[in-house]
Amino acid sequence: MTRPLRVARPAETFEALRAALAGGDAVHPVPDGGEVSAPPREVERRVAVVVATSGSSGAPKLVALSADAVLASAAASASSLGGDGQWLLALPVHYIAGINVLVRSITAGIDPVVAEGRFDAASFTAAAGRMDAPVRLASFVPAQLARLVSSEDPEVLRLLRRFDRILVGGQATPDSLLEAALELGLNVTRSYGSSETCGGCVYDGVPIGDTRVRAVDGELRISGSVLAEGYLGEDALTRSRFPAQGGAREYRTGDAGEVVEGVVRVIGRLDDVLISGGVKVSLGAVEEHVRRIPGQADAIVVAVPHAEWGQAPAVVTTVPVELDTLQDAVAAMGVAARPAQVMVVDRMPQLPSGKPDRIAAARLAASAG
Repeated sequence: MTRPLRVARPAETFEALRAALAGGDAVHPVPDGGEVSAPPREVERRVAVVVATSGSSGAPKLVALSADAVLASAAASASSLGGDGQWLLALPVHYIAGINVLVRSITAGIDPVVAEGRFDAASFTAAAGRMDAPVRLASFVPAQLARLVSSEDPEVLRLLRRFDRILVGGQATPDSLLEAALELGLNVTRSYGSSETCGGCVYDGVPIGDTRVRAVDGELRISGSVLAEGYLGEDALTRSRFPAQGGAREYRTGDAGEVVEGVVRVIGRLDDVLISGGVKVSLGAVEEHVRRIPGQADAIVVAVPHAEWGQAPAVVTTVPVELDTLQDAVAAMGVAARPAQVMVVDRMPQLPSGKPDRIAAARLAASAG
């Protein structure tokens, strides 16, 4: 058994992770100066990292990751990306995406370059300008990449094009953002995964390493070396989310999707399904259509109460759009999928991870209905 060591800043997290992966005490990265929940006093010796989930699909949970799983994830990523390189750290180190950047840097033997302060074009330029390795890599969430792609500073574009690969994940990447990045000549790869799978384990729809993905009754399930040990202090939840199948464990993602000829397609969350007039509607599918409308790449779709239908989709966005335009965009999905309202906000509610806070957005939409 080992007692997790709490760390916060990138430099101390980097060194603590290096020791943990070499057999030292487990590491529990936490927000710098923020409130954190206390993990159990000790964890199994094989656990190297304790990481909190983002909370985007419910209350945050503490996930235990073994050294073997974390290293398997780094090796699979390096193989898929064509080798090691120098990483830009632009993500919080108390979330799995930031931890992954540090672990990949450790296994590559190349220190990462940290983007200091609030991430924007200026902090990116300052950090990217300090990178000196032949191969340069970065990992962003869509909102970060969008800030850079929309920048009018030619130096931002020059530095972006210098990256051999840019991973983007943590949430669905709007097609319009991906298209804009590709038009600029950026080498962007969409990443899919979660804390429970040591982060991204599917690149551009293709599982990496020995990761396997299958769809069971519309739910994506993942197996392979990158799976977490489970949730700390939540044995029943661990058994439910990590069932054994044919002698091997797999992770029930809770994501709706399909696997066609080996390519994974994520549709949305299984719990993002509403019943409108007796008809099931996938909010993720509605959102996918809405985000194709110019200016609506960051819009989200939530469920709100409806006097006649019980529930109905509502669009929350920072860019004004006519309700008729939204309804026309989803016409092919049927009447039940048509948004009943649109709410324009100055700033999209966000979780600390940078993902949209859908619960807060749903409350705002319901209060305005």
